[in-house]
Amino acid sequence: MQTPQLKQAIEALLFVAEQPLTETQLFEHFSEESISRKQLKEVLSELQSDYQERGVQLTLVASGYRFQTRAELGGIISRLWQEKPPRYSQALLETLALIAYRQPITRGDIEEIRGVSVSSNIMKTLQERGWIKVVGHREVPGRPQLYATTNEFLDYFSLQDLSELPAIPEAPEKVSLKGAAVQTTAETATNTE
Repeated sequence: MQTPQLKQAIEALLFVAEQPLTETQLFEHFSEESISRKQLKEVLSELQSDYQERGVQLTLVASGYRFQTRAELGGIISRLWQEKPPRYSQALLETLALIAYRQPITRGDIEEIRGVSVSSNIMKTLQERGWIKVVGHREVPGRPQLYATTNEFLDYFSLQDLSELPAIPEAPEKVSLKGAAVQTTAETATNTE
């Protein structure tokens, strides 16, 4: 198969696929055409370059390659649909962040860190979305479930792996309240004179 034909075929496959496709899946799909892995990688790289400045991009996520719209066009594109995207509570997002950064983690660990109990609805919602799953049990009395994120979580946030999560900023140094009040008073006094 010639490179232009292969490029068109891969482009078409990725457009019609319901899920991202891995290099291996694409390679196996073209087993009868006897293409090399190197040739496949070159074509994928070319397609990524071709779509770099367009409204749709070829992106590699945890589950494979997929076409997706540019993030900055989300506001314009969302006008096509009448229903609003789901809004998630602060508690749900905090729980998801803890699971993503500290996995595998138990519900008890999450509650201890957050200082409040985790609603069963939050855990159910995260599991229904396919963003978290039970990956085992901690070997302690009661054998609590251990939670971790899934490839669907990575795909939704356009990540290839967890190392792409943003770094957690360092907590600011604690300043005594008394010292801060004195400092503020001194600054205020200086500025008013």
